[in-house]
Amino acid sequence: MSQTDQIGEMLRDSADRLFRAHCDTATRRSADSGAWQDGLWGAIEEAGLHRALVPEAAGGFGVPVAEAMTLPRVAAAHAVPAPLAETMLAAWLLAEAGLDIPDGPLSIAPVRPGETVSLQRTAEGWHAAGTVTRVPWGRDVGHVVLVGDLDGGSAVALAGKDGFTVLEQGENVAREPRDSLRLTGPLVAAAPAVVTAETLRLAGAAMRTQQIAGALVRLSAMTVQYAQDRAQFGRPLGKFQAVQQNLAVLAGHAAAAAAAADLAAEAFGDGMKMLPIAAGKARAGEAAGIAAAIAHQVHGAIGFTFEHELHFFTRRLWSWRDEFGQETAWNRVIGRQMALAGADALWASITAA
Repeated sequence: MSQTDQIGEMLRDSADRLFRAHCDTATRRSADSGAWQDGLWGAIEEAGLHRALVPEAAGGFGVPVAEAMTLPRVAAAHAVPAPLAETMLAAWLLAEAGLDIPDGPLSIAPVRPGETVSLQRTAEGWHAAGTVTRVPWGRDVGHVVLVGDLDGGSAVALAGKDGFTVLEQGENVAREPRDSLRLTGPLVAAAPAVVTAETLRLAGAAMRTQQIAGALVRLSAMTVQYAQDRAQFGRPLGKFQAVQQNLAVLAGHAAAAAAAADLAAEAFGDGMKMLPIAAGKARAGEAAGIAAAIAHQVHGAIGFTFEHELHFFTRRLWSWRDEFGQETAWNRVIGRQMALAGADALWASITAA
């Protein structure tokens, strides 16, 4: 095992132990009711997991990007109701722009295609204008990192609580906050940067791919265990050939999503390459829909009850597959790129990606 692999394994083991200790069923149910989980987030910050993507010089771990990207996967395997992925991404954006990273949970915007943020510098300081929707955890975070337009170029900006107003509180299917914000006040800081709104979309897609892969690993294990424990007509469900076939399909999609997440993580660290991230998010999204359906079919009626834990994972899968581009949108991107490359360059484009 290489030193990089050892570092990654230690990081994942540490995160797994932390989430086992601080994220149980009661924590998830409390978050479902809209309560912010202060103890859970405090443990995440104390361990420094939220800074895993930040270079060591900027106060982070300094671990390889591909290894840091596995942390949202571990968190998703525990259905952690906290903005770890969003805070990691926001901190990475600030580090890329050379800006200081504040303490506390962070979010990012804009996250939906077609939305823009206008930035300008006045005598009083930096200001942003615009409305952004479906901002993850908008009501709960202390700061939102913005990627906006500045004099025909791109810039990264940091908005504090006095820089935005929550217009409307919303949520996704998993009951994670997704709020509409109006940018109304002064910004904490801003700086020109090479990152653009498209960079943010790609980075968000790579993050959601990690989370889908993590949730599918847990979902597969839960479903196999239930099929072994639940007896019907005098024998375990897992002994029926039809159920075995479904479990095999579920395991195949979980493995495919894990491979897609690895592909997206490597592309994130290798200059944010579009095609591998697009392929990874599309494949993971496809796996999420099929696997969730199989898991509920195997579990039967009990899987739809609030008392069973299955819904904590399937609702997140249904939500995450649609965020930062669903599989249809990314497949169109891939198709357009392949068509532009032309028939003679098709195979070279695939292998290069």
